[in-house]
Order: sequence, then C-alpha cells, then structure tokens
Amino acid sequence: MNQQRINDDSALPTGRMPRPVMFVIVLCALVALLDGFDTQAISLAAPDIGAAWQQAPSVFGTVFGIGLFGGLVGAALAGVVSDRVGRRPLVLAGVLEFAVLTLLTPALATSIGSLEVLRLFTGLGLGAAVPGIIAITSEYTPVKSRASVVGLMWCGFPMGAVIGGVLASWLIPDHGWQSMFYVGGVVPLLVLVLLWFRLPESARFLQVRGDTAAAAGILARLGVPAEESGPRAGTGPARSPVADLFRQGRAATTLLLWLASFLALLMAYFLTTWLPTLATGAGMRNALLAVSTLNLGGVIGCVLIGRLADRYDAIRVIAGAYVLGAIAVALIGRTGTSGTTLLVATFVGGLFAVGAQLCSVALGATLYETRLRATGVGWGIGAGRIGGILGPTTGGALIAAGVTVPTLFLLAGAAAAATGLVLFVLGLVRRHADGRAPAPASLDNRVVTS
Repeated sequence: MNQQRINDDSALPTGRMPRPVMFVIVLCALVALLDGFDTQAISLAAPDIGAAWQQAPSVFGTVFGIGLFGGLVGAALAGVVSDRVGRRPLVLAGVLEFAVLTLLTPALATSIGSLEVLRLFTGLGLGAAVPGIIAITSEYTPVKSRASVVGLMWCGFPMGAVIGGVLASWLIPDHGWQSMFYVGGVVPLLVLVLLWFRLPESARFLQVRGDTAAAAGILARLGVPAEESGPRAGTGPARSPVADLFRQGRAATTLLLWLASFLALLMAYFLTTWLPTLATGAGMRNALLAVSTLNLGGVIGCVLIGRLADRYDAIRVIAGAYVLGAIAVALIGRTGTSGTTLLVATFVGGLFAVGAQLCSVALGATLYETRLRATGVGWGIGAGRIGGILGPTTGGALIAAGVTVPTLFLLAGAAAAATGLVLFVLGLVRRHADGRAPAPASLDNRVVTS
C-alpha cells in the first residue's frame, strides 16, 4: 500500500466505467492504433522503396525524422489548442489529415524529396490527434486506475505496429510497398465516420470551461449518474499558456518529463525504424516480424507495468522497467543470423523497454490538472518527438559511418537506461515537492491510498 498525490479531476473520480465510457476509450485506442500503423508503415516499406528507387538505406533517416518532426509540431500545437477549444475537434482533424495524405502517398511520392514532404504533413496530422485521445481517456478514467487505463489505451500504438509488421510480411513481397499506404489511408477514413458520430468531447473539459449543461448531457448519454461525476466547478482560466507548465513548482517536473520522453522516444523510434533494415541478416521475413514481436512485447509489458504502477509508486516501477529493458535491447544486436533468437530478444526488449515507454505516456496525464493536461501531454510528446527525430536520423548517420549492428543496439540500450535514471530523479523531485506541500483543500490534488 502506498500514497500517491494525483489529480482527481476525472469525470469518474471513484466510480466504475459504464460500457459507453469504455467504448469511448476503445475509440481513442483505435486512433492510437492507426497512428502506430502509419508511423511504422514507412519503416516497413523503406527497404522495398530503396530497392525500387535504387537508394541506400541511410538516406531514409531523413524520411523517418521529418515525419516525426511533423508529429512534434502537430502535438505541441494541438495540445495548446485542445486546452482552449476542446479535445474532439483536433482528434477529428488530425485523423482526416493523415488518412488523406497516407492514401495519396503512392501516387505523389516519386522521389526521396517528395516522400519527405508527404511524411512531414502526414506527421502533423498524426501528432495533432495524440494529445486529444490521451486527455479524453484520462478524463473519463477513474483516478485510481488512470495510469493503467491510459497506458492500455496507448497500447493501440504498438498494436498498430504489430498489425503493420504482420501485414507487411504478406503485402509487401506480393503487392509492393504501395499496398501499405493504401491500407493505411482507407481504414482511417472509415474510422473517421465512427469517430464523428461516437467520440464525445471530454465532459471534464466542458465542466472546467463552465459549460456544465453540455457536460451533463454527455455524461447522461454515457450512462454516468450525476452524483458519480467529478467536480463541476471550473478550476482555472480557459487558456493554458505553455509558461504555466513551469509555474507553481511545475518547472522541475516538466523538464524531467521532457528529458525522459526525449530519451525514451530516441530509443523507441530508433528500434522501430531501423530494426527491419538492421535485422535482415536473419532473413527479410524475420526482420519484418521482429517489429511485430517488439511491439507485441510492448503491449503485454504495458499491461503488466501499468497494473504495478497503479498499485505501487508509478514512477519507480516505470523507471525500473526501463533499466531491465536496457539490457534486453542491447542484446538484440547479438542475435546474429538466428531468426528465433532475434524474435525472442525483440519480444523481451519490447516487454520492458517499449512497455515502459507506453506507460510513460500516462505520466503526463497524471502530473497535470485538466486545464493544462492536453498542453502538458502535447509538449511532452513534442519533446519526445525530438528524440524520435534524432533516433532515426542519427541511426542513419551511424550506419553510413560503418558502426556495427551490436554497437548500435548497445547505444539504444544506453538510452533506455538513461531514461530510467531520469525518472528516478523525477520521482525524488515529486516526493520532495509532495512532502513540502500543504494538505490540498480541493479535489484537484487529493491524496489517495492505493
């Protein structure tokens, strides 16, 4: 048993989730899945594109990186806008943008330059959708299970990569790289119709903005009794400038969260983008499947780590998982030509390192209150996407320089270990701040026993 200071600003602070609320979270997970599929599709298609266009593998580092840069800008801007106008509009706009551009990629991409432009604007859409789905999930989740539920929702991202890896091993050899983008464009357009009719605005966001009538109507449709809904009074101004992330004792938390996100995504995106290329010694089909086992391990790890994080100190649990994951990731580079060993190593690496990274997304949702949540999540993801950009681009430069495969994975493992260290420091900072803070008088910072 332990005590945690959490933000008790959910529409369901203590109650159980009715089925319609669960469906909302499933919709958010579906958006995350589409994001994961699209993000992974380019790295899965890269070897086939390079062969068709007679391009060296190292040139795709900029293709991977520029798409993640688009995601950085999209997440940072959408986070701020979402805290002003709502979560739902940005989710819908983001899905529409990346669906259309992904579908048009086979027709418009005729060179590395045109592919870079398309990935940049596709990334904007991918990034724009993310803060909204994390905030909506957080604000419809009972506070005691927020870490595991948000992490479980975000498991949609690696599940999209798992599906992408399996489909790629079948589609690309028989139908070419273009087939991945046709699937990645048509399916989101179909999902968009479902989102339009079934994805509600965050009721808690509406309560904070003062639109209690609209919030009550949404909660009624979702089957949440009025007496079980969260606080109704506004807790702050409608605007949420980024500067507020550094005020009222938030600066150290924000900076450490950004650094952890940076290191974690540097590691994660290096693995997901370069694994199909670096693991070809074990056979192309095994190299493509390794992406699936890495992400499947991440999904299972997220569930296990998330449950432990809800029960014990979340930051310590996630930090410890990163350290264990660092060892497994470093060992991926030692698998040689054995397909079986490669798949086992990537699964274990995903279980700890990727699982911890997925759970890290939930930290931003728990460390900021409603009026700052999408901004905090969006800018945290933006900081992470800087690492995501450097992972693929630096990997490309190191490959071009002749760095060996074992050394590359050793460096990725070092990034995972450093992430764990940063989170340990973040945990110390949070405990020190909680020890100095007076007992909270409002529901927005309640101490609960779990």
